[in-house]
Amino acid sequence: MPIVGVLALILSNSPVCSAQTSEEFKAIREEIGALKEVQALRREVEGLREGQRALQKDLQEIKALLQARPAAGGAPAVPQNVVFTLDGAQLKGEQSAKLVLVEFTDYQCPFCARHVRETWPQIEKAYVDTGKLQFALLDFPLESIHKNAFKAAEATRCAKDQGKYWEMHERLFTNQQALTPPDLVGHATALGLNEEAFKQCLEAGTYAAAVRKDMAEAQKAGVTGTPAFFLAVPEGEDGKVKVVQRLSGAQPFAAFQAAIDGALADAK
Repeated sequence: MPIVGVLALILSNSPVCSAQTSEEFKAIREEIGALKEVQALRREVEGLREGQRALQKDLQEIKALLQARPAAGGAPAVPQNVVFTLDGAQLKGEQSAKLVLVEFTDYQCPFCARHVRETWPQIEKAYVDTGKLQFALLDFPLESIHKNAFKAAEATRCAKDQGKYWEMHERLFTNQQALTPPDLVGHATALGLNEEAFKQCLEAGTYAAAVRKDMAEAQKAGVTGTPAFFLAVPEGEDGKVKVVQRLSGAQPFAAFQAAIDGALADAK
């Protein structure tokens, strides 16, 4: 009888318990849904904050570049009859091309990255791959505002020792937030390079003098910011080119197209 009584009591109360449990589950589901909405909102806010931080960084870059330029009215004129020595430049395209596009770059410069990402592929396809233009890349790390740019420039040359210059060049621009020496070694490993040989090259500063030489070429032409471009014509057989036109900044492809086509017409 006591057992039957207990069962009867449970059965008599089961509808109430079931309804109460259902209401509790419903409340829990609503709370979980609300928490998910809060988490999604937090992620959205964090995304907006990250975008704001990136924008602030770009604005700081612009401000630093503007401050690095000479004051208006006192700016020196761009030197005339500029001749570059390209024996240490990284080259692409036919050596017999009648026109050379010389670029000075910085691996921490966001405008350089934008040029590499958006404009350079069009220039390469239209002019370099067709033999109309030879491309020469030199380094101009802005050390005062980009503390990792100089070592990054060295890293591309250390990678060149193992046949992966352009692969490292592209990787560094894709990973501009990871350019410390340990990061550079990590990039070398990711590219399949001999890590120990790369690390030794980087730590020894094997190509520091070569980067300084590029910087001297830029300075004699009055370069103060990156990316900086010059159209030039070959002069002699010793790797020298004479500048015929200058372009500054990450300009759209149309601007390069007009300048290159005009210089090619003049070269004929």
